[in-house]
Amino acid sequence: MKIKKDDQVLIIAGKDKGRKGKILEAFPKTDKLIVEGMNMRKKHVKPKKSGEKGQIVHLPTAIDISNVKLICKNCGKATRTRCKIEGKEKYRICKKCGKET
Repeated sequence: MKIKKDDQVLIIAGKDKGRKGKILEAFPKTDKLIVEGMNMRKKHVKPKKSGEKGQIVHLPTAIDISNVKLICKNCGKATRTRCKIEGKEKYRICKKCGKET
């Protein structure tokens, strides 16, 4: 998985297309991500105690990794990445500017 937690991404498909956000959580086994403020759903919560009111909570749901593009830290553009391995170190390289992301 080339995208990881705390990366900035651009949504390229779905109802949030064109919006940017930070990755809160990544699930490599299912190739899904949770992006901050994107793909929100409503959950109706019952009151726990007597006298308390029920409420509607907005929760972010997972989005497929194929629907996002990584935003390069150097050039600031949405891009694909390639992998460069030097010894035991592994780097992500931006396809547009050629620098490490």
